[in-house]
Amino acid sequence: MDLAISTGAQGLMWAILSLGVFLSFRILDVPDMTCEGSFPLGGAIAATMVVAGVSPWLAIVAAVIGGMVAGAVTGILYTKLKIPAILAGILTQISLWSINLRIMGGKSNLPLLKVKTLISGLAASFGMTQAQASMIVGIVLAVAAILFLYWFFGTERGCSLRATGANQSMARAQGINTNTNIVLGLMLSNGLVALCGGMLSQYQNFAD
Repeated sequence: MDLAISTGAQGLMWAILSLGVFLSFRILDVPDMTCEGSFPLGGAIAATMVVAGVSPWLAIVAAVIGGMVAGAVTGILYTKLKIPAILAGILTQISLWSINLRIMGGKSNLPLLKVKTLISGLAASFGMTQAQASMIVGIVLAVAAILFLYWFFGTERGCSLRATGANQSMARAQGINTNTNIVLGLMLSNGLVALCGGMLSQYQNFAD
């Protein structure tokens, strides 16, 4: 039973990554390869901060911010320097491998077996198994991500971002700053991807 619960929890965490990829590839219509670097970036930031004694929740927030910064870099390369989207993402992704190693102190693997993570802390506080705690965390974060995106895409900025992905020329004709929307969309996308990376590092008790 615990195996089924644990598998479901891991699926919920991966679902957050799929939301981020869906946002860039389908809604924004930008083939963004940054996610291959922002995913381990989220794990590296979260694991390093947890090992340093920082709150696991703050580590997750920092991971999301790190992913958003990576997305912003790709967006600026694409919109301001006119580098093709795929190449801009690859450049950021390649850079992130070195950055991730630097964040982890030069180590290729950072174990979290003897530190308090979000899941182990929840399990200890409420007397539940690791699998049950991971399921609760997965549900909370997945629902929070879905509700945030549902709210955001109902706002004026969210509608303009969807319009940018649907037809950039028409969006610009309507007075929409498509470059700003592309950067924002890539920030949101990679923030979600890094959130998944940060959560999985705490779920699996290591960052690699």
